[in-house]
Amino acid sequence: MAAQPTEIETKPLGHSDSGRRYFNRELSWLAFNDRVLEEACIPRHPLLERLRFLSISGNNLDEFFMVRVAGLVGQVAQHVEERSADGRTPVQQLAAIERAVDRLNAEQQRVWSELRIQLAANGVVEADVEDLSPDDRAWLREHFVSQIFPVLTPQALDPAHPFPFIPNKGLSLIFELKRRSDGKTVRELVMLPATMPRFLRIAGDQGLYLSLEKIVVAFADKLFPGYDVRASGLFRIIRDSDIEVEEEAEDLVLYFRTALKRRRRGQVIRLETSRLMDRGLAQLLDDNLLHEGGTKSSDDGFLGIGDLAALVDEDRPDLKFPAYTPRFPERIREHNGDCFAAIRSKDIVVHHPYESFEVVIAFLKQAAADPDVVAIKQTLYRAGKQSAVINALIAAAEAGKSVTAVVELKARFDEEQNLLWASALERAGVQVVYGFIEWKTHAKISMVVRREPEGFRTYCHFGTGNYHPITARIYTDLSFFTADPRAGRDAAQLFNYITGYVEPEQLELLSMSPRDLRNDLIALIDHEMEEARAGRTGAIWAKMNSLVDPAMIEKLYAASSAGVQIELIIRGICCLRPGVPGLSDNIRVKSVVGRFLEHSRIWAFGNGDALPNDKARVFISSADWMPRNFDRRVEYMLPIENPTVHDQVLEQVMVANLLDNEQSWDLDSHGQYHRVKTEDKPFNLHRYFMTNPSLSGRGTALKHSEDVPKLSLHRRAARTD
Repeated sequence: MAAQPTEIETKPLGHSDSGRRYFNRELSWLAFNDRVLEEACIPRHPLLERLRFLSISGNNLDEFFMVRVAGLVGQVAQHVEERSADGRTPVQQLAAIERAVDRLNAEQQRVWSELRIQLAANGVVEADVEDLSPDDRAWLREHFVSQIFPVLTPQALDPAHPFPFIPNKGLSLIFELKRRSDGKTVRELVMLPATMPRFLRIAGDQGLYLSLEKIVVAFADKLFPGYDVRASGLFRIIRDSDIEVEEEAEDLVLYFRTALKRRRRGQVIRLETSRLMDRGLAQLLDDNLLHEGGTKSSDDGFLGIGDLAALVDEDRPDLKFPAYTPRFPERIREHNGDCFAAIRSKDIVVHHPYESFEVVIAFLKQAAADPDVVAIKQTLYRAGKQSAVINALIAAAEAGKSVTAVVELKARFDEEQNLLWASALERAGVQVVYGFIEWKTHAKISMVVRREPEGFRTYCHFGTGNYHPITARIYTDLSFFTADPRAGRDAAQLFNYITGYVEPEQLELLSMSPRDLRNDLIALIDHEMEEARAGRTGAIWAKMNSLVDPAMIEKLYAASSAGVQIELIIRGICCLRPGVPGLSDNIRVKSVVGRFLEHSRIWAFGNGDALPNDKARVFISSADWMPRNFDRRVEYMLPIENPTVHDQVLEQVMVANLLDNEQSWDLDSHGQYHRVKTEDKPFNLHRYFMTNPSLSGRGTALKHSEDVPKLSLHRRAARTD
């Protein structure tokens, strides 16, 4: 098992101390990455899946440095002293982050060392060149000469050759060589091209891999004929990769094309080197790469933990989770694949990834092909590199329909891809809109206007996740389809606000940020407080990815003090302190980390009676409870009023998340996460939904199953506890 997960460092619990009321945002995120890494230590997980979790923890940490740490380094450089919600200056946060990251790095290397041995015992070997047979070594030498050598470009490091530019996440080797002819010492740098795979499978040996850096070092005599290698070392850098949007930008597309080029040359935030690197070579790297605020780590193990994902692609089904094929929603099948007929019949909720994202594609494809469809409007935040959604919109435009796509250029690390999609859509005749300069359009909404005998009818899709077919296979999200005229009118106003800055007059169902989402949520919490004070049941259940916003946290504290029972399912960052006497006695926080990434945002308010009942109010949303979601993003919150869908979301999805005890963690008042103990009846919510009927069925399939979690029993047990 892994070492004790990183504790969120806190300050003494003084009533006047903000550290008493909040956990640090950055340290809370690192604690989440600890939980991801912990999945790599669970023996019941197949080996390659454990390796996948390890690689995810590595990629997560890279992005954390590229954005969050880079932001703090920038604040320090500009002498910003503004404190975080928990009372820390940027300098203090960086110091705490460095301590936590050092522990995390050490644990990643320990886990890799163990997994490497276990994988080798099961035929997946990350080998050294010395381990190869003479025949394999001969094959490798020939492969190096013909396939690798032509791509490499050694660069001399001397006064006549300035230190070259190293790209973000660039992996490079540095050599100290001795020339045989005169004994002169020279230094050379070899960047390992990102276009080349990190691992090479040895021909004829399934499961035998060598890393690119080991191969290059082994055949340095081919790369540097006439020289002897005196020392060599591997290093890797992380650069500041955030893009700040300037409000005075007149052309957003041109601005982002320029900004993407600038990002590639961002300041080095982190330098990673092999621990045994020669001292002189290490000093050369420090002098040329590290600047004010940059950090350095030296590891004995593998640099670039995220790159281990390449080994997960090994064709070994016995070392992976059993393959899972999502079900196509029953409700659509019952109407012979006619999405519009199914939605007209009744609102539909689809639960991804257990139910296929293909239903969203089918909805758009049908709209593109239907001669009665006159208009399609679609938001696009992250759509992926091979997007059937984009193709459907292009087909609709080419068929003569009015198609509007709101493409978010500010979707971090997808900016370049979104620029490409925007160009392709415009060429097809789609009206492409980029939204607000200072806000991101994060709402996931699609609307289709169709001519029918009674007049025009609007069909809407509201998602908690992106229109991304790949992530929809591993992220748990909800898709809600409706033909409710109120939802259609609200969606139209939201699109008009984004495309034409036309302020909505009065929304009938939706709440929208940055307009009124925070205030509407506060009003809902206030109502629960009133019910609790009146002696009725006040209850809040909220599932989201992150809870950071101080105003919302303070309101939850007030609700707890008023007697409202609050259950929070926060996968990642949580700055709220649960279980503090006199502050948050009635708040429980848990995190679910498992085979799928919990991503849906679902909020339930008891409305004065014990959940569940037809009075409880249930909402889905695109937003987390963070300042950016309330103040700097266009988001939506939608009430679920259809009784069947209401019960499906509340009594099935939410209850399963609350009852999960195989992949859940409880957060205590000191910032420590503890695995929920599996007692007599283990329950895994991911396995449950993989093996039970679809939510999009008739709405009764699960109610008579003995395996269905009973909400009332859970509440009674919770109160007893």
